[in-house]
Amino acid sequence: MEPIRYFNRHTGTFETEQVYGEAFLRWTYGHPLGALALAALIKRPVFSKWYGRRMSRPKSAARIAPFITRYGLDPSEFADAPDTFASFNEFFYRKLKPTARPIDADDASAVFPADGRHLGFQRASAINGVFVKGQRFNLPELLGDGELAARYADGALVLSRLCPVDYHRFHFPVAGTPGPTRSIEGPLFSVSPLALRKHLSYLWTNKRTITRLESPRFGTVLLLEIGATCVGTIAQTYHSGTPVAKGTEKGYFAFGGSSTITLFEPGAIRLEADLLDHSASQTELYARVGSRLGCAS
Repeated sequence: MEPIRYFNRHTGTFETEQVYGEAFLRWTYGHPLGALALAALIKRPVFSKWYGRRMSRPKSAARIAPFITRYGLDPSEFADAPDTFASFNEFFYRKLKPTARPIDADDASAVFPADGRHLGFQRASAINGVFVKGQRFNLPELLGDGELAARYADGALVLSRLCPVDYHRFHFPVAGTPGPTRSIEGPLFSVSPLALRKHLSYLWTNKRTITRLESPRFGTVLLLEIGATCVGTIAQTYHSGTPVAKGTEKGYFAFGGSSTITLFEPGAIRLEADLLDHSASQTELYARVGSRLGCAS
């Protein structure tokens, strides 16, 4: 399997991803015996719940300091000191200081909802290359609603992929009033490119949640959170019906890599040029929460 390369907007350079649990992922998605284990156990929610419980035990806190060192995290961004976390999971969904992720101030802009590696497409119905050329998005399956999929088929779609090394709280990309969250049950395959290069369909078969955000500037925006292997929880921390500002926290993922998808109505937004250009060549763009995703049309 090829290494995972992405373009870092903040440094202006191409980088190679340090994959947490890489040997396990390559075995699971690239070896015949791994495929058997995937089908029998690893994709099942019970496996992720078991691993999540391990990461919530007090003794798992011993993993925090080595993890910070290995992946070059910056503790000065953390809202709480590393030695105050009672478990690795508590550290994993840590909060950051407000100054660590400034929100783009332009009223006409939308921002990335999470730290991560992003792909953006101006028309969801025209996506024909995600991680590998020829892989198409199945919007009706993703949304679990054919009529809703038809409404957003020609709207912009942004896929944001969070690695285990990332900040794991997700935020509202625009201001508006959010409705309740709808859950769609499913298995928990990995959403790493190592897996998605083989089966993009994991994105629309995995467990996921959908929220409608009514925005005065952008219309009805669909916000999806997608679970993955070893993600024990998708927690929503917002209050349905309460207006939110752009960049307000929406929720968090407990342990594991995961993804969000943001869908805009046709004509509502023009995505940023660097996001579109890199996505056209199946290269993810790394950007942090609050960084500009696009502007209202």
